[in-house]
Amino acid sequence: RATPTRVIQLPTATETINYDVKAFGSSLPVKVMEALKKADADDQLSVQVDESGWAWLVHKERLIIWKIGQSAVAKLSLCKELQLPPSDFPWSSNLAAISCLNSSGEASSLQSLAIMVATSEGSVRYWPNLAHEGSYTDTFTDFGGSLCSFLTAVKGGSFILSSSRGQLVRLIPDGSGKIHQHALPQGQGMFSGIGRKVSSLLGILSPGSDAVISNVLWDRERSSFYVLTSSNLNKWEIDDSSERYILSWDINRILKEHVTDAIWGSESNYEDIKGGVNIQYMDLQHNRDGLVILAAAWHPGDRPCLVYYTLITVEDKGYQMSDDVVVEVTQYNPTFQSEDEVLCCLVVPDYFSHAAYLYKEDEVFACSTGTGRISLPQEKIIFGIQGDSILGAGSCNSLPIFFAKKSGLLTILSRENISVLPEDLEDALSSSIAGPRSESPAFDATGRLEIIAQEDKTKLLKAAFLQYCRKDIVNAQSLVIELFPSNTDLDSDVELDRAVTQISVDLMDDYPASDPRWAESVPEEAAGFSNTSLILLHQLEDKTKAHSFFIEFLHQVGVFERLGSFPVRGMPMATRLLLCEHAEKLAAAIVLKNHHSRLPELVNAAILMTLNKRECDVPASLTPADVFFREVSQIDSIFESLLEEEEQILKDMPIESVEWAQIVVNVNNIIKDMLQAACQYRQSRASLYKTGELPEREPEYIPWTASSGLRAAIARQHGIILKVVYPQVDSNLRSVVTEQLVALLDCFLDGYVAQLKSVDRLADQERYSSVEMEYVQKRSELLSPLLSLGQYQLAAALAEKYCDFDILVQMCEQTDNQARLQRYMTQFADQATFKICSYFCSVQNFSDFLFRWYLEKGKRGKLLSQPIAQHGQLASFLQAHEHLSWLHDINSQDFQKAHRTLQTLANMETRYFAKKKTLLGLSKLAALASDFSEDILQEKIEEISEQERFLLHQETLPEPLLAEKQLNLNDMPVLSASQLIDMFICDENRRANEYDFKKALDLLEYIDEEEEVDVNDLKLKILCKALQRDGWSCSDGRDDPIEASKDSIFVKILQKLLKEGVQLSEYLPEVKDLLQANELGNLKFNAYFAFVLKANYELYVQGQA
Repeated sequence: RATPTRVIQLPTATETINYDVKAFGSSLPVKVMEALKKADADDQLSVQVDESGWAWLVHKERLIIWKIGQSAVAKLSLCKELQLPPSDFPWSSNLAAISCLNSSGEASSLQSLAIMVATSEGSVRYWPNLAHEGSYTDTFTDFGGSLCSFLTAVKGGSFILSSSRGQLVRLIPDGSGKIHQHALPQGQGMFSGIGRKVSSLLGILSPGSDAVISNVLWDRERSSFYVLTSSNLNKWEIDDSSERYILSWDINRILKEHVTDAIWGSESNYEDIKGGVNIQYMDLQHNRDGLVILAAAWHPGDRPCLVYYTLITVEDKGYQMSDDVVVEVTQYNPTFQSEDEVLCCLVVPDYFSHAAYLYKEDEVFACSTGTGRISLPQEKIIFGIQGDSILGAGSCNSLPIFFAKKSGLLTILSRENISVLPEDLEDALSSSIAGPRSESPAFDATGRLEIIAQEDKTKLLKAAFLQYCRKDIVNAQSLVIELFPSNTDLDSDVELDRAVTQISVDLMDDYPASDPRWAESVPEEAAGFSNTSLILLHQLEDKTKAHSFFIEFLHQVGVFERLGSFPVRGMPMATRLLLCEHAEKLAAAIVLKNHHSRLPELVNAAILMTLNKRECDVPASLTPADVFFREVSQIDSIFESLLEEEEQILKDMPIESVEWAQIVVNVNNIIKDMLQAACQYRQSRASLYKTGELPEREPEYIPWTASSGLRAAIARQHGIILKVVYPQVDSNLRSVVTEQLVALLDCFLDGYVAQLKSVDRLADQERYSSVEMEYVQKRSELLSPLLSLGQYQLAAALAEKYCDFDILVQMCEQTDNQARLQRYMTQFADQATFKICSYFCSVQNFSDFLFRWYLEKGKRGKLLSQPIAQHGQLASFLQAHEHLSWLHDINSQDFQKAHRTLQTLANMETRYFAKKKTLLGLSKLAALASDFSEDILQEKIEEISEQERFLLHQETLPEPLLAEKQLNLNDMPVLSASQLIDMFICDENRRANEYDFKKALDLLEYIDEEEEVDVNDLKLKILCKALQRDGWSCSDGRDDPIEASKDSIFVKILQKLLKEGVQLSEYLPEVKDLLQANELGNLKFNAYFAFVLKANYELYVQGQA
């Protein structure tokens, strides 16, 4: 932990024995200093210091809020002055609270901070974004004459306002700026139905109407809100929008005897004294040992009458308070003056420490809660000698922070060089490195380390870590440099990865050797770390704290940047990410332990099943939970067992019983909360586990929350929820289990995103494609059933986050929500936008996906009826789909473009004759409707007409021929000129006449050069086929050859050619060529045929000349 360096020269600072009073952070903002300077002596000033790193000063009707921190560099821009609502009573910093808007809970800027303030009468003002101090909402809360005492920020950006008489109102701002408010439930705890007489015996009374609130406390980790009154301690559990009253603990009855006995128990007249003792409960804080209550006790009959300030620690066990109460009577016992003079406040700055600070206006008393083995020195630090006074206090970075009117922000630090590690870890770590092998090399500054075994390197790295924890950073760094010099070969870095991983695992899986129940169960080789916390939760918290110091140590001594990879689950993982995984598992283990307290039967059954699978023995002195929670690295093995226990209960229990569906709700909550705790840690602490420059090729990263076993477990639970439970339960339970399922699926899909990001590089494209294909398939399989059940909002939440466009489109189509479709087109307009939400998608954007979806589903009408705003995107998409783009062009009245597209499509069309003919017709209509100039239009019309004339040949093919060939004009392909000629002159065209053969001859002009056909040869073939259609014999007795052949098809063709003005001598082949053509068949050898043919040639060809 960094330590502030500026020492304030207070008159008392040099007189303190055990503590230093030091300035905290940079100098105060100018606005704050001006307010302090202008304040009159009798002006009421109050300050609040929030653990998120913000402080605020209230002076008259002004509130000044500013960012604080240990850096000596002032952040002048992070300071705002706000106007408070008018009031007839003094304003107080207790009636202001801030809420951090980002998910990490850290507000580093004004934009990420919301603030609410209240007056004593109940006027409330809310700023949703502190960057815009002019934008706020006012409302009023009516407590019926009682004055407001405290305003507290709680879950989901909401606040709780408390009156002096114990009335509580929840204030929940919404997105529009409106503030919704409702009273917290009173007296509806789990024992509310058992009668006042019995409940009073258990110490769980409803809040008394005459009770006065002393303080309130919000426990963010447990989502619990506590109210300390003059007689009771009350507790609520807070959800995002609802609250549940849990208990009211009668502190007067239960604690008075504990406190009285601790102070006066040894007095001979104790029985006479205890009836006259006065106790005042003044403040409430908490640390890892439980709730810490500050109480003051005095006996008016004592001479002198002293006020004994006492710290009472009691553990909250969920629905009841622990019977074990720790009472620490501090050495702070001033003479009693008056009840007003008794008032005192408490700061417990570090959740993991026993340090405590009592303060009044003119002095601070440093002490400890009495729950640790080592008590911190107790000492009074006086501020009031030169007129200074404390205006408020709090904690930041686990340090106590006090705001003094003259000196500004101060912190008080112990002068002892105490290790930052929890006491028992510190002791065990010291003993673990005191073996013979580490005595000489570890701390011998002059000796040189020779080749050291890996086990010793790990042990020596632990020694360096211990030195670091004792704030001996220089020697810690020297030892690490000597152990792992940075200029050595790669083997050294492999050893570093191995040692670092081993220590991290040791911290996670440490045996609590000092816990007497574990004494016989700790293997000799496991004496690396140990932990004497008898409470499992505290053991896990100790491990978490030690692990965070270990990460800090690796950064500080400069080895974190050098970490490479280490094998885990059968494949290498970046060591930095493996260290993060260990911390995530600790976070998940703490969540599971909290569920273990609430649901012992379920969790114990799953633990026992897990240990049996692992074949772990449970010593008689230990519980299965002790053994299971010791080995945090295996915490994920619980998931499969939870599902098996759940399935067994679903099978055994009758469906109509309450417990039947509740088991699924409970299992969902456990898995969901564990995974969310891990993912939240990973996201909020990502910067802690980053190296300055990531290597080009880190191994593929599959988080433990996305391991194959966990993916299978979530898929299995998906089936249980939707197939087994959902059909059987009412709408309320359906809503609960589907919302839980969405949270599970969120973790499932987030794991794939992390995996894909790790292989998104050129060298791994094949692997990336493979994982993406698997991801897309799984995403569809898991989200589609939500659509089928009509859970559209939940499906949409995940589909939007993970860019499942198919689900989004299906949902909009099923609900006919065109407005939502248009919103998605804007929201996912380009890749950059939606890479943030899901990182990848195989299509360019949502619009392209939607248009392609319409195409594939045959919904062309919807595709082409897009609003004008989408015309640009639609046109871009249709460039690759010309068969539809012309429709969009016509709709957009771009007729020239439509004409060009249609003509291109017609030229390309070969599959369907009818389609080609239609496209040409449409192309002509588009040209006529366009604004082409007259000349260009004429040219285009002529070009289309020429193509239509060619198509006319196919259109006029004889119907009998088409029937013979089993062809139909509507579905036959487009025939080339050669193919059409063959059709007209083929033998199947039995009724062929001069018109058919003339059409065949006309088609010769359409023969394309690319067809590689000799036109003259083809003409010869046509004429030969025509000649073969007639009988050429002289048996009819007519000697005149002209007369005999006048009805022949050949002669009729000649007559048509003459009519058209064709020069026959140029057009027809030579008569000798014709007579020698093989295509004539047997006619080649028919003398009469040759005679008649020559006669006709003379008549028509020579006659024309």
